[in-house]
Amino acid sequence: MIEHRTIALIVAAGRGTRLGGPPKQFATLAGKPMIAHSYAALAGHRGVDDVMVVIGEGQAEALAAALGEVRHVTGGATRRESVRAGLAALADEGVARVLVHDAARPFLPAAVIDRLLLALDAHDGAVPVLPVADTLARGDGTLGETVPRGGLHRVQTPQAFRLEALLDAHAHWPEGEDATDDAQMVRRFGGTIALVEGDAMLEKVTYPADVAAAEARAGAVMRTRSATGFDVHRLVAGEQLWLGGVQIPHDKGLAGHSDADVALHAITDALLGTIAAGDIGSHFPPSDAQWKDAASDQFLQHAAKLIAARGGIVDFVDLTLMCEAPKIGPHREAMRARIAGLLGIADDLVSVKATTTERLGFTGREEGIAAQAIATVRIPQG
Repeated sequence: MIEHRTIALIVAAGRGTRLGGPPKQFATLAGKPMIAHSYAALAGHRGVDDVMVVIGEGQAEALAAALGEVRHVTGGATRRESVRAGLAALADEGVARVLVHDAARPFLPAAVIDRLLLALDAHDGAVPVLPVADTLARGDGTLGETVPRGGLHRVQTPQAFRLEALLDAHAHWPEGEDATDDAQMVRRFGGTIALVEGDAMLEKVTYPADVAAAEARAGAVMRTRSATGFDVHRLVAGEQLWLGGVQIPHDKGLAGHSDADVALHAITDALLGTIAAGDIGSHFPPSDAQWKDAASDQFLQHAAKLIAARGGIVDFVDLTLMCEAPKIGPHREAMRARIAGLLGIADDLVSVKATTTERLGFTGREEGIAAQAIATVRIPQG
């Protein structure tokens, strides 16, 4: 196997409840579980091939509720043990580079990932840093002498490494000795660690006050965008009927190159519109045989990943189906749950409605089904 893949490890094994409620990595922040933000940013980045989450014992259910079914492994009692468990799970996968990220740093700009991966061309590792702006001083109850700030940096995550260098550091690290982070481990054993520009958006969320600050940071740099999508497919005998990612019993189904899920197609186009990324046909052309009978859920997830790669957040999706039959009401909640699951957002951020055209037009004659969707997202400005 050619070793060129880049894998991201999200360390989310902590049990901290200083925020109140569930462990902080699963607490809600900016409309979704905290871990969902960094997962989407890493999974949607063009330089990252796969993402694995390292969780604590008994947290699999919470992870599934936050992200759905994703790759994960159970970590250990310390951060070092958790990272080592994640590395062990990557054995024989042809991995060349690994990003290690803390789930408590939810807002991860794509530009930071770009800088980290570029630095690995010349170094064993790379870390994002910010300058120290405040005056530093020693003291124990009373003020002591100041500490020069020159050459001091605040270290963030993700930290990027050539896999071989990180594996070697973990293999030789003394048992029982704690490590501040993986970069210091690699550095101790002779590895070179590049410093790249970090980002204020990567501030760590630990205490309740940090949540408000994180929400404010996200709001200050985000701009709301809305876009619509519209699609139509014919109803024909002998086809399965898929609407909103749910198979619905009916005597006819929708005809198309893929599974012809008119609902997911409309939502996909709406999402692509929010980032001016063309339409579904430009990403999945009907002339391409690989999309023959393809499930439309992958189209929707592709659009969501493009938004995540821009640092965007899907705030709301509203879908209207136009048909005489079948009746949408009995399937509405299943469709909402499926769409929300595909987008990694809460069910109450998805609206599904249905209407008829009073027997007028092709939908009124039950010749087809039409769908219109509007998506609202937040995208970082600039």
